[in-house]
Formats: sequence, C-alpha cells, structure tokens
Amino acid sequence: MFGRSWYRKRLLADGKRLGRWGERRGERFLRNRGFKTLSRNFTCKVGEIDLIMTDEAGSIVFVEVKTRSDERFVEAERTVSPGKQTKMIKASRYFLSTHKIEERPCRFDIVTVVLPKKGRVRTKHYENAFVP
Repeated sequence: MFGRSWYRKRLLADGKRLGRWGERRGERFLRNRGFKTLSRNFTCKVGEIDLIMTDEAGSIVFVEVKTRSDERFVEAERTVSPGKQTKMIKASRYFLSTHKIEERPCRFDIVTVVLPKKGRVRTKHYENAFVP
C-alpha cells in the first residue's frame, strides 16, 4: 500500500487526514485480532472516544488511537494525558449508562500507529493502558 510515496507524503502533510487514517488502521488491527466494533468517534458533552469495541471475552474496550509520523521525542502512547484519560473515563460512563450495560467488564486501551517518512508502518496495542 505504501509503495506509492505520494500517498504517504499526502498523509504526512495533513494531521487530520493522518489521524483518520490511523484510526481506521487501528480498528482494522484490532478486528484482525478478534475485536468487534461497537462505535467509532463516540462523542458526548464530557469527552470523545476513538473506538469502542468488544474483545473475545465480551469486555467493552474503550480505545484511544494515537497516530504519529515519528516517536523521536516521545512515544505515542505517552501522549494520552491525564486530562484525556479523565475525559475518556467520563465519556465511557455515559456510554455504558445510556446503553444500559454498566455491569459489563470494561477497560481502556491505547493503539499507536506510527507512519514514518520511510519504512514500515508500526502498530502497537497496549491493553489496560490506564485504570479509572
């Protein structure tokens, strides 16, 4: 897919496009590992969650996807700030209550997607990246 350098350059030049591409890639990565998608870009007054999925055991998994062109200064998973975590936790509680599934086990994961200027795309999954 990335034999076409013009496509890679286009992604790297537009942060929003890169983020959307990374979210799709992160979702595909998890689905290939047995996850099922419940919601994408869930938004409410208290926050936003990139992906809401279920794992093979039936747990609800709230996923933050971080897409970067490099990790020279800081690893992508470290950019999920305590403030972002708090917003995700509040949004997850809202999601669970509105869907009346508060009793289901849940967790918070991070998926990082790194698209360097050259070389292979690197995708990593961090289970239980933080706990409320």
